[in-house]
Amino acid sequence: MRTFANSYLTAAAILLPAALLLAADVDTKFHNAPASAQATKNPYEGQDAAVQAGKRLYARNCLSCHGRVGKGTGNVPSLVNGKLDSVKPGEVFWFITRGDKDNGMPSWATLPAKQRWQLVTYVKSMGAANPAQEASTPAPADMRTSKFKAPPPTPPFTDFRYEKPGTVHKITVKDLPQPYATQSADNGPDLVARPENAWPVAPAGFKVELYAAGLDNPRTLRTAPNGDIFLTESDPGRIRVFRGLTSDGKPEQSAIFASGLKQPYGLAFYPPGPDPRWLYVGNTNEVVRFPYHNGDLKASAAPEHIADLPSGSGHWTRALAFSEDGKKMFVAVGSGSNVDDPDTHPREKDRADILVCDPANCKLSVYAYGIRNAGGGIEVSPQTGELWCSVNERDALGDNLVPDYITHVEEGGFYGWPWWYIGAHQDPRHQGKHPELRDKAIVPDVLLQPHNASLEFTFYEGQQFPAEFKGDIFASEHGSWNKAVRVGYEVIRVPLHQSGHASGEYEDFLTGFVLPDGNVWGRPVGVTVAPDGSLLVSDDGSNSVWRVSHTGK
Repeated sequence: MRTFANSYLTAAAILLPAALLLAADVDTKFHNAPASAQATKNPYEGQDAAVQAGKRLYARNCLSCHGRVGKGTGNVPSLVNGKLDSVKPGEVFWFITRGDKDNGMPSWATLPAKQRWQLVTYVKSMGAANPAQEASTPAPADMRTSKFKAPPPTPPFTDFRYEKPGTVHKITVKDLPQPYATQSADNGPDLVARPENAWPVAPAGFKVELYAAGLDNPRTLRTAPNGDIFLTESDPGRIRVFRGLTSDGKPEQSAIFASGLKQPYGLAFYPPGPDPRWLYVGNTNEVVRFPYHNGDLKASAAPEHIADLPSGSGHWTRALAFSEDGKKMFVAVGSGSNVDDPDTHPREKDRADILVCDPANCKLSVYAYGIRNAGGGIEVSPQTGELWCSVNERDALGDNLVPDYITHVEEGGFYGWPWWYIGAHQDPRHQGKHPELRDKAIVPDVLLQPHNASLEFTFYEGQQFPAEFKGDIFASEHGSWNKAVRVGYEVIRVPLHQSGHASGEYEDFLTGFVLPDGNVWGRPVGVTVAPDGSLLVSDDGSNSVWRVSHTGK
């Protein structure tokens, strides 16, 4: 097993040259922008006309990835909340002009310099904008009224038009196309309000109800041993708890357990079992814990720092899980980029890993590596005791590369990123690098649609669903941005056949979050099993939690 301090080193020690040490200092700058860019002044700074022109350009060219209010998603960085406060306008202009193809940022050098400066002026003004006001702005008319047309996908690949509860999918290694078989798309969702006639769709025999609404960036869900439902609201930095169930499928009580956290995501009760003493929380920069006893609706003390975590740009979610015996704490840390080489990009050090420590004395080491982003979800199988993960793979190789995946995790296992993918397939952007790892790259258990953005999952241990669902995985697919016709935006079921092991297929379970014209109103994130056996799904698109129950029909 590798240690936390020597990620991506193989058996032989690798001595970093002095040039790389110098690069470490350069890498702290904004995308290595040169000094000349830092010194360049914006000729339109502070001009309202430039802000308004830049806003129109942003809507046309940038909104689909960075979002209407600039929050970004996944590996697409946020442009607000102080993210650009220390960045000079000239550096932003330089980066917009240059782009970063490997990480999905196109070059906008084809735009006239005046328009690029107008974009810079608007982007720099976004931090002072009113997010609530911006979010309420209706989508452009052509997006609201357009009728979606595109040729059908080539199986086994699919898109939202063909996602239907009960539809089974299976992608194998032999199905993978060559890199760049299609162009890399820029097609992020422009969220719209849920129309009155839009509702999540479940299989026959299941009912979907609105469990909670009016939330703020609801993410991970976790069921406490006493049956309370814990939810992270990551942007406002708080943890909410729901209790009980009314006759119309809503919680009887809601409370704020803790606030003032830094992008909390992962939640795990410790020790495992019916009587925990702590609630562990994965903030984007650290693991903390709160004293906890069954029934607590509010934290009784300030959070206790347990471990520092790599942080910065890129994937910010930090999922947590404990082994069944409580002797291991697992933490997933996603990459800081799409495909940057850790050998030459120091910011990738100790990222794209699943880390582990003894909770009694937490000194993190690497449990498994080359996992681009499992920060959306890790869980321990109640049947086999194995660690499983849900992974966002890399982008920018075309519509149907690279598949996201769900898999059990082997201790010391290497899963490819960034040099290899899905076994012995070399990323062309790293041609010839690390040949010694080719045959070590593990093929995951279940290959999902590329760009699905698979996040939290749970093993179904409830008693309400039909017997064939027992032990199966339910996983939230947040939805694509790097695919010409969007895919994901659903909850899937991975059958484990009452054996604890997958055979490669999965099926659509909860769909309907994308409208027929391609606009998106909902994005599943978290999933947990409630005490009555129903399934709860958080949705940070409509800021809701949905409840899926079996009617017995």
